[in-house]
Amino acid sequence: MDDRIRAAFDAIHAEEALKEHTKAALAARQRPAVRRRRLAPLLACLALVVALLGGGGWLWFTPTASVSVDINPSLELRLNRFSRVVAVEGAKADGQAALALTDHGNMFGIKLFYDTCRKKGIKPILGVEAYVARVSLYDKEKPVDRSGEHLIILAKNLKGYLNLIKLCSAAFVDGYYYRPRIDKALLEKHHEGLIISSACLGGEICQKIMAGDIEGAEAAALWYKNLVGEDYYLEVMRHPAESAKERAEVYDNQVRCNAEILRMGEKLGIKVIATNDVHFLNAEDAEAHDLLICLNTRKDLDDPNRMRYTRQEWFKTTAEMEELFKDIPQVIENTQEIVDKVEDYKLDSDPLMPVFPIPPEIGTEEEYRKKYTEEDLFNEFTRNEKGEVVMSEEDAQKKVKKLGGYDRLYRIKLEADYLKELAMKGAVRRYGENIPPDIMERLIFELHIMKTMGFPGYFLIVQDFIQAARDMGVIVGPGRGSAAGSAVAYSLGITNIDPVKYDLLFERFLNPDRISLPDIDVDFDDDGRQRVLEWVTQKYGADKVSHIVTFGSMAAKMAIKDVARVLKLDLSEANRLAKMVPETPKITLKKAYKENPDLEKERESSNPLVAKTLHLAEILEGSVRQTGVHACGILISRDPLTEHIPIMPTEGESLMTTQYDGHFVEPIGLIKMDFLGLRTLSIIKTCLDNI
Repeated sequence: MDDRIRAAFDAIHAEEALKEHTKAALAARQRPAVRRRRLAPLLACLALVVALLGGGGWLWFTPTASVSVDINPSLELRLNRFSRVVAVEGAKADGQAALALTDHGNMFGIKLFYDTCRKKGIKPILGVEAYVARVSLYDKEKPVDRSGEHLIILAKNLKGYLNLIKLCSAAFVDGYYYRPRIDKALLEKHHEGLIISSACLGGEICQKIMAGDIEGAEAAALWYKNLVGEDYYLEVMRHPAESAKERAEVYDNQVRCNAEILRMGEKLGIKVIATNDVHFLNAEDAEAHDLLICLNTRKDLDDPNRMRYTRQEWFKTTAEMEELFKDIPQVIENTQEIVDKVEDYKLDSDPLMPVFPIPPEIGTEEEYRKKYTEEDLFNEFTRNEKGEVVMSEEDAQKKVKKLGGYDRLYRIKLEADYLKELAMKGAVRRYGENIPPDIMERLIFELHIMKTMGFPGYFLIVQDFIQAARDMGVIVGPGRGSAAGSAVAYSLGITNIDPVKYDLLFERFLNPDRISLPDIDVDFDDDGRQRVLEWVTQKYGADKVSHIVTFGSMAAKMAIKDVARVLKLDLSEANRLAKMVPETPKITLKKAYKENPDLEKERESSNPLVAKTLHLAEILEGSVRQTGVHACGILISRDPLTEHIPIMPTEGESLMTTQYDGHFVEPIGLIKMDFLGLRTLSIIKTCLDNI
């Protein structure tokens, strides 16, 4: 079954899977083997669904390997949500062994692309088409500073990927001026592990050739060769446009540049590769792409002065590329060299828990290393809360390794001991001096699970900022979601709902057989939320705290209206078509046709503009329309964020925003907290203040 169909099927049955999970939780302590079997279908279906969600981006291509892809700087977000999945499937069917992604100036789609390629057995090559400032990324005054010369940058290994993150982050944070820009000084600082190529007509080499500065082009090529050695390549492209205007502006210049590049490559000892700009998947999508340009630039389709492309920028097959460059086959063959250079590396990581400061009277890691042996830790972390052996030696060793080894266990134990002290003090406040035996048993069980899953630091962090919020006079909600099933959370003041009284399940919140980070949503009054965020930022560092990006996509009605505007379909007709789309949540045009047969009839309308509007709206529906900021998600990192994830500024705030959306921040190890600002709590606070 196709992965997309399976994902849709599983999504329909997600509710049944969740019910199954709840049943499993009921028998959690008595029947762990059954619980494990019952959780498997849920995890499988969620993995499939999540893999097919996410933002946009684009690709590279080659014969048996891969070549370049280029995206218009203002269009890199306007992509169908499944375009990457479809493109990767197409590459797999064409026998391509590797693909590379080089969005203009950003890394928004990198993680989705990486996961999709790995799932399909294709080697992912991660990159970016950067804008290199002509002078300095800090120059932001002259018209020449508004863009930058294009440059393809690929990660050869994990070090290169981390440098790519630093370059992309700096481009947004420090170099943004109409475009996210880097400069050569920054590239010199972060060039290790990178493969670089000269890019399209917008690159420095081609720009100098077109300006007649052949000597300058050679000097620029030598600069990059001196920087990365044989990991620098020159590019040739061929987009034989049918339109005379685009042929003269693009293809004729490509022919001219290609001749010089081939000569220059031989003279300077730099290998040349064939690449192809990719802005849409299939040749027949050129018209939809043309319309997308109009939408983005706010121009009409019949405007003679609007931006146009050659219509040659589709995702070409191996055969098409070989035919296009049959006179110089070596430029196709050279792309395999890049594929062979790129190493296999992982992006995912175990949780990178922020370091919570432990009071010295509790102890230090150094003291714990003297006090406890590795055997002590092994027994404590691989047995149950009663000290009973519950796993084989082999599984126990795997668990220690999964938690980060003995060095990490010392830290976890230190945090766990402090968490236990706070929880027991809190339990006395909640349940009295003589804590009932059943509640004490539950607390010990929960604390043991939190410790052996490696999460005591998470709970220390959450209880800490909740207590700080209360100290600042911010109203905190009573708790929501599965966290309300934790007696430890109740004792710590994270929640104000007694799970014992209401018979709530802890296993619904944390389960050793469902290894995932805890997810505690915390409600604050709307006005106080920002104060809590500022407190957290000050405590952990502005470079370690950020918002999470979201991608807003083009819905069915909006797609119809946008296309109609560009095609100059009468406004009344556009509104009539849009109103025929049912108000069902998350409705698509495909579903709308089934629910409203009258709308489907319009696809064959006697008015060609109506039929064309619906046809193009079908193609563009689901395209990413804009970026936003997650309403409540906040990342708190152990290390500076740019050591793990690309970031960018947040409009109107000093706090940064990630370039990966919420589906992908936790798999790479980052800790997500949900800070919700509720207007209801603000109203309650105002009422209390006025009493």
